[in-house]
Amino acid sequence: MTLQRRGQIVELANERGSVRVVELAERFRVSEVTIRTDLDHLEREGRIVRDRGGALPAAHTRSVSTLPGMEHRSRLSVDAKRRIAVAATHRVKPGEAILLDAGTTVVEMVRHLTGTNGLTIVTNALNVAHAAVAATDARVIMLGGTVGRDSGSTLGPMAEDMMRHLVIDQLFLGAQAADLEHGLTDTNIEIAQIKRAMIQCSRRVTLLMDSSKWDAAGFIRVAPLTAVHCIITDQGLPEQARTAIENLGIEIETV
Repeated sequence: MTLQRRGQIVELANERGSVRVVELAERFRVSEVTIRTDLDHLEREGRIVRDRGGALPAAHTRSVSTLPGMEHRSRLSVDAKRRIAVAATHRVKPGEAILLDAGTTVVEMVRHLTGTNGLTIVTNALNVAHAAVAATDARVIMLGGTVGRDSGSTLGPMAEDMMRHLVIDQLFLGAQAADLEHGLTDTNIEIAQIKRAMIQCSRRVTLLMDSSKWDAAGFIRVAPLTAVHCIITDQGLPEQARTAIENLGIEIETV
């Protein structure tokens, strides 16, 4: 039974591009602990790659600068992420201090900030910091902390404490999932905590979220939707969701 389940998990990961612990536990009618054990075993065998909250298909190649989970996510909804990123850069003003969350949409945003002068870019994401140094003249501040292997970002009390001393003009935030009932959610406690700290030190919060993230929920609450001032998303967001978001007083831009 165990071998059969693990084989099916690999097949699902290859077919869908990713699988989540919660969904697998429901599908196979076993505990989440059992699924995590399965995923750990499959990763040791090289058949999948663990990702936050689940797993991805085994990577055929792995670059030095890109973690497997990040590499896979960077290939999802590429066109939508690019449009969202470009729209986000139009909201950045010269001389601002901006905080950039870890995420493939956010790192795409950095590439379009080359003409914005006098920026201070604060981030906890290794790929964002690297891109900002390479593509802009901004002062780049990297938050300290423990590097999460799946997220490629610094996490934990050190990073959170550093943000208590900052006043940020704009935060550009990513999300694993969002819906009206639960707000922004994640499946990683440390990531949820760092996102909360980011929101608390920022004057304005803009959520960069392709429509595939909408109407889904992780099991850890990050913040209510009303903690966000603006959402930039793609045309795939249902009109009913757009109306409900606007009724909360949140600006929404679809691209």
